[in-house]
Amino acid sequence: MALLLLGVSLVAFLLMSLSPLDPLQTNVGQAALGSMSEEQIQRLEEYWGVNEPLPQRYLGWLSDALRLDFGTSLLYRQPVMEVIGQRLVSSLGLMVTAWVLSGVLGVTLGLLAGATRGRLPDRLIRGYCLIISSTPAFWLALLLLMIFSVWLGWLPIGLAVPIGMEASQVTWQDLLSHAILPAVTLSITGVANIALHTREKVVDVLESDYVLFARARGESGRAILLRHGLRNILLPAITLQFTSISEIIGGSVLVEQVFSYPGLGQAAVTAGLGSDLPLLLGITVVTAAIVFLGSLSADLLYGAVDPRIRRGVARHS
Repeated sequence: MALLLLGVSLVAFLLMSLSPLDPLQTNVGQAALGSMSEEQIQRLEEYWGVNEPLPQRYLGWLSDALRLDFGTSLLYRQPVMEVIGQRLVSSLGLMVTAWVLSGVLGVTLGLLAGATRGRLPDRLIRGYCLIISSTPAFWLALLLLMIFSVWLGWLPIGLAVPIGMEASQVTWQDLLSHAILPAVTLSITGVANIALHTREKVVDVLESDYVLFARARGESGRAILLRHGLRNILLPAITLQFTSISEIIGGSVLVEQVFSYPGLGQAAVTAGLGSDLPLLLGITVVTAAIVFLGSLSADLLYGAVDPRIRRGVARHS
């Protein structure tokens, strides 16, 4: 994980350094730069670190990051970890809700599709999954926003709290109403992959010899699905569920932009467009660490779900 995080930070740093965006023109403006003196421009270049060699800039950032000091955001003028902490609190509820809903719905639809292979429910679920998997998240977000906020007026158009309301007056109902559409959008986009993979695993299980033997003994289809199907798809379902964390985080970047939701995804876009290298690097490393921890949690859960894995690890150790 440490080597992966190092590689992620290096690649993100190089990509950001190769960006055609000029941080001075992006944040100050060409007209303002033309009216500044050479001394003022030089101070701005020192502030944005434009003239420092790339290796020196990266090694300086890395030495501070190892002490959990990711620097100061050039746009927000606050420590990077404070900005990430504030934005992560807003995004965490969306991502956790979408992660749980997409997992539950994906496994449920996959079980139903596998149990009704070739029949109408299976065709409908597969068609839905194929359409959703090829639909951009931002387009789906715009569609839901247009239907439920603009046309029907059931939900707020955007933001995380009502406009003009003081923080002390915001209730949990206000927070919930503003989070429904972004969370539902992320949930819908995350269902397809889990449902399709679960369906294929269920089909394989139902065609196995021990299931045929169970049918011969007179077990009902529901009992076979719950006793044999659900038990045998548990490990693949755990893998899919925890690997979907990266998809949820990636989708939140686009979804938060559409709904103007002040979360970590919107901060990443702002940092990228504004050439705020410290903030973008910090967000990249933090989100990569969350994804890696998700994969590690899946590996640890394998042993809890299947004792044979624990015994195999014990023998090899």
